[in-house]
Amino acid sequence: MKSEKKIKTTAPKVSAKAQSASAAPAKPKQKLSQLRVDYLARVEGEGGMIVKLKGDTVTDVKVRIFEPPRFFEAFLRGRRFTEAPDITARICGICPIAYEMSAVHAMEDACGVHVTGPLRELRRLIYCGEWIESHVLHIFMLHAPDFLGYEDAIQLARDHGDLVKMALKLKKIGNDIVTFVGGREIHPINVRVGGFYKTPRKKDFAELEEKLKWARDAALKSVKFAATLPFPDFEQDYEFVALRHPDEYAFNEGRIVSNRGIDIPIREYEDHFQEEHVEHSNALHSRIKKRGAFFVGPNARYSLNFDKLPPLAQDAAKEAGLGPTCTNPFMSIIIRCVETVYACDEALRIIEQYEQPDRPCIDVQPRSATGFGCTEAPRGILYHRYRIDNNGLILDAKIVPPTAQNLKIMESDLANFVPKFLHLPQDKLTWQCEQALRNYDPCISCATHFLKLQIERE
Repeated sequence: MKSEKKIKTTAPKVSAKAQSASAAPAKPKQKLSQLRVDYLARVEGEGGMIVKLKGDTVTDVKVRIFEPPRFFEAFLRGRRFTEAPDITARICGICPIAYEMSAVHAMEDACGVHVTGPLRELRRLIYCGEWIESHVLHIFMLHAPDFLGYEDAIQLARDHGDLVKMALKLKKIGNDIVTFVGGREIHPINVRVGGFYKTPRKKDFAELEEKLKWARDAALKSVKFAATLPFPDFEQDYEFVALRHPDEYAFNEGRIVSNRGIDIPIREYEDHFQEEHVEHSNALHSRIKKRGAFFVGPNARYSLNFDKLPPLAQDAAKEAGLGPTCTNPFMSIIIRCVETVYACDEALRIIEQYEQPDRPCIDVQPRSATGFGCTEAPRGILYHRYRIDNNGLILDAKIVPPTAQNLKIMESDLANFVPKFLHLPQDKLTWQCEQALRNYDPCISCATHFLKLQIERE
C-alpha cells in the first residue's frame, strides 16, 4: 500500500486543539467560578455538564443526564423471552446488534443452550458489520473534524472530499453486512434466540466478499490517516474493563477482565459492579465495588486484548505509533481504525470458511432460570440479565449500557483535563471540551456542536 499523504489541518477560529495539553498555560485574566454546558447532544437523550472551580482547581464535575427514563427494563416484564432481542434492539439505532446479541446470549444462558459452529460465526459476522459502520461514522463524521479544525463533516468534505467519500463507502459496507445477515440495516429482523430465522448460502457471499477486500484496504488507510492527527498529552491511570476470550478478539463471548485483577464469568458481573443513582443524573452511574470508576470501550478492549489481534491489525497499530496498551483517550480514534481493520479481516475469514448449517437455529425451550449475557458494543461492554419462568415469560430484566459504565470516568477525566485549558477563550475552551467528551462516543451524536457552553465569571 502506498503511503498516505499527510492530511493538512485547517486553522479556524477555534482550532486551538492542536496545542499540547502538556504546554504550560498562561494565566487567565479573570478567574472562572463555573464552566457550564447546558445541552450535551445525543447521550441517549438530553444532558449537560457543569464544572466548578476554585481558582485554577476543579472542585466538582457533573455530567448531567436529564432525559426522562425510557423504561425498557420495565416493559420487558411479562413479554415472551423470544421477544427480548427485537425489543432491546430498539434502544439504539446505531448499535442494535449489540443489544440483540446480549439479549440472545442471556436467554440462551437461562435456557441452558449454547450456539456453536456456523451459527456462532454468523453472529460474529453481523457484529463485524456493526463495528465497521459505527466506528467509521464516529471516526470520520464526528471525531475527525475536531482534530482537523472543522466545524463539521460537511466543512471537512469541502477540503477532503476523497477522504469523506471513502468513509461513506466503508460505512455502507458495514451496513451491507448487517443487512445481508440481519435482514435490514436498522433494527435487524433475522436474529432470534437460538440462531437466525434464515441463513445465507455460501455462494450468496460473493459480492459482499469483494466489497470487504476493498474495505480492508480502506480501513488500513484510515489507520494511517488517524496517525497523522494531533493528540494532546493526556495519559491517565485507568482501570480498563472488557471481555477477553482465549482464542479470539472478543465480540460476544468471553470472561470479564480488568487490568487490576478482575477475571470473572459474565454471571458474576453484579458481584463486582454496581449501579447507583446520583442526584444530577437520570442515568445510573456504574462503579466497581470498593474501587470506583472504570473505563470500557476501544481503549480497554485494545489494551486487554492486543495479543488476540491478528498480525495485520497489530502491525497497523504499531505503524501508527501505538504500543500494546493505550491510556490516552484522544487516541481512541486510532484504535477504532485498528478495530475496523480487524472487523473487515475477521468478516473475510468467516466468509471464506463458512458452510451453511442444516438448520438456521437450534431449539430453545424455556425454563425457570436467570440468564446473563455481555457483548462488546463498539463503545464497550453491554450487560443483560433476565429472569424468566417456565412459560418463558420475562419476570425481571436488567440492562447496563456502555455509556452508563463510562459516566464516572468521563467526569474524572474532565476534572483532570479542564484545568490544562483554562487559559483559552470561551470558544476555544468549548472546542476542547467537545473534543474531550467525544473520545468516549457517548452513544452517537449526529451534530458537530456537542456542547453549548456557558462560562460564569466571578
